[in-house]
Amino acid sequence: MTLLGRSIPAPGVSAAPSATGRTKDLLAVSDLSGSQLFRLFRIARELKATPRPGPASQWLSGLTLGLLFEKPSTRTRVSFEAGMHQLGGQALFLPSDTIQLSRGESLADTALVLSRYLDGLVVRTFEQATLEEWARHATVPVINGLTDLCHPCQILADLFTIMEGKESFTEDAFQGFKLAYVGDGNNVANSLIEAGAKTGMHVAIACPPQYQPDPGIVERSREEAGRTGATIEIVHDPAAAAENADALYTDVWTSMGQEHEQAERLKAMVPYQLNEHLLRRAKPSAIVLHCLPAHRGEEITAAVLDGPQSVVLQQAENRLHVQKAILTEWLGRPWP
Repeated sequence: MTLLGRSIPAPGVSAAPSATGRTKDLLAVSDLSGSQLFRLFRIARELKATPRPGPASQWLSGLTLGLLFEKPSTRTRVSFEAGMHQLGGQALFLPSDTIQLSRGESLADTALVLSRYLDGLVVRTFEQATLEEWARHATVPVINGLTDLCHPCQILADLFTIMEGKESFTEDAFQGFKLAYVGDGNNVANSLIEAGAKTGMHVAIACPPQYQPDPGIVERSREEAGRTGATIEIVHDPAAAAENADALYTDVWTSMGQEHEQAERLKAMVPYQLNEHLLRRAKPSAIVLHCLPAHRGEEITAAVLDGPQSVVLQQAENRLHVQKAILTEWLGRPWP
């Protein structure tokens, strides 16, 4: 089969291994090298500009992606399903409570069986260790659709969104760029730290002392930052983090599975609201990011979320384009 003048395998025939040297699975931003990360951005840009239906609409023809979710989802589920459809493949949504996994079948058996039906799995779960167990047993690629520790697909879309606003779409695009994140030191913060370290970005995380990012991720990322020119700051003063920032980012204060902590979290997080006062500490050209869903009046004000500096809807749309790039790489038919 030929697309865009290039030969690709017929359905059911494996492509040659990727020249990028990617890992079998995408479990965290740390699985990517800097060059692989920017390769995904270039593919996403090309796919975003490709008409639909168009030459890419059969790129993953005959391939099937499984979406095994233990948590609710809007953007992750819909963007992966739509992305597979737009690339000529199909996706099967597999809520964990509707398959035999919920009745005692082992994860290992489920992963091995699904590997014989599917060409890849997106797993959205709680523990990173559970995701890693899926990856150990599955013989097809496993992609992290979210865990309590990491959210790599979201952060790749975030960085792509930042790059779209720049004149230069090159690997030095993040040099000197400062991103300030305020609020809970959660999976989004962890993956932002990893991504910042790989791209040479300056990342400032402002969070309450009891809700800091994962210390292991911080330590490893600071080691990598020493090689890329990035800086990773963990502070407790949101104004200091936001000072002269090029982008301000926040997320909900209470993530899925933490509802029993909501009252305590809300009390601790009040000083970390992304509001007009905090936005004025950043550069006048600063953009506002939020991975959604948002709670207006809690972690962010409506005036900021819906204001002229917000790129939140563009950021959400880019989940589709970046995940299409991921699918072309990890499902065995890499984009040239």
